[in-house]
Amino acid sequence: MSGVVGASGAVGASGVSGARGASPEGATAAGRPGDGPPPDLTHERLKAYEGRPTAAAGVGKDLVNEPMIRHWCEAVGDTHPAYRGPDAIAPPTMLQAWTMGGLSGHADRSGAYDELSRLLDSAGYTSIVATDCEQEYLRPLRPGDRITFDSVIESVSERKTTKLGTGHFITTRMDIRADGEPAGTHRFRVLKYAPAARLPKTAERPQATEPARAVEQRTAAEQRMSTAAEQSAAAEHRKTPERRTPRRPRPVINRDNAGFWEGVRGHRLLIQHCTGCRTLRFPWLPGCNACGSPEWDTVEASGAGTVFSYVVMHHPPFPAFTVPDQPADGAGPNAAAAPGAAASDAAGPDAADPGAASPYAVGLIELAEGVRMVSNIVGIPYDKVRIGMPVRLEFLCADEELELPVFRVAEGGEG
Repeated sequence: MSGVVGASGAVGASGVSGARGASPEGATAAGRPGDGPPPDLTHERLKAYEGRPTAAAGVGKDLVNEPMIRHWCEAVGDTHPAYRGPDAIAPPTMLQAWTMGGLSGHADRSGAYDELSRLLDSAGYTSIVATDCEQEYLRPLRPGDRITFDSVIESVSERKTTKLGTGHFITTRMDIRADGEPAGTHRFRVLKYAPAARLPKTAERPQATEPARAVEQRTAAEQRMSTAAEQSAAAEHRKTPERRTPRRPRPVINRDNAGFWEGVRGHRLLIQHCTGCRTLRFPWLPGCNACGSPEWDTVEASGAGTVFSYVVMHHPPFPAFTVPDQPADGAGPNAAAAPGAAASDAAGPDAADPGAASPYAVGLIELAEGVRMVSNIVGIPYDKVRIGMPVRLEFLCADEELELPVFRVAEGGEG
């Protein structure tokens, strides 16, 4: 059993977001004018870290075991029969999971990676984002296998400029063994960078050519949401700092998901439906992940669901997620939006301090239609949320131009 898998994504200090474009292949070698590194931070100095170990003779904290395999499969919805029964194997993508140290970490890590990170921090490359990983599978992992591993800094790139900023890509390689036999390789790449300066929204922009306009044209849904967001941001900026309401991050609208957000604006939760194999899918994708067909239509969700799983976010604190939740019209679940109503106005004089932050629940909701989505669970203390609770869709007015689908515990569900 062999193969290679790549996974894209980005993990920042406050959550997870896409990082397409921040890759060594798509980056340029030149930095911003006048924005070079300190004279003593040469590429040769960084390359001296290549080959230095970050972990030697590491040992997995647990043998490969059936409970972890079952939990993994349930979490990702993988029902392949190879992962069950007396001859079960572990899903290949669990390769890294068996090496993780958990909350207590590993005591066998060297200081080379931390030393390299501090060096880049001192040069102004203080931000970090994970860009991608690659895995190669050499043999199946079975319950009872003892996992050992070694990890090295495989490469440090020359200085690159990406949309995020200028910095260096660091690739680590972990060689993983099962009972002493090579089992696979895991490569993990991050970008240590100095964030790029952003132009003010009012800055003059060069006129685009006709072909460029055609390429850059956005859908009507994207344009409306972008314009509303800019107007709202300008109004919010005119407030004094103490009166500004914490704002949730803006969703990234593109041609693949614009229809979903257009539905949300109309208080409709739309699920994609493949017209080829009739599979429902969520989140939205350009093609069917079951049969590959690009043809689809939509089904409106009934709004009923249950809590399939959940996490409670404690840190970092994010006040925008913990101000009093307010339905779109300030009246109750599934009600229509009142034009011009803002969450900050509807919250009333007894609303919590907008600068305060407390833990909040993020749920994986299984809809009645069978698909799952990540959303906030509202109307109940975070420590009262339980798996299996029935919930009901409603639309939250997060601020004056952003509404979001969230889920409130159904009547009688708290018991």
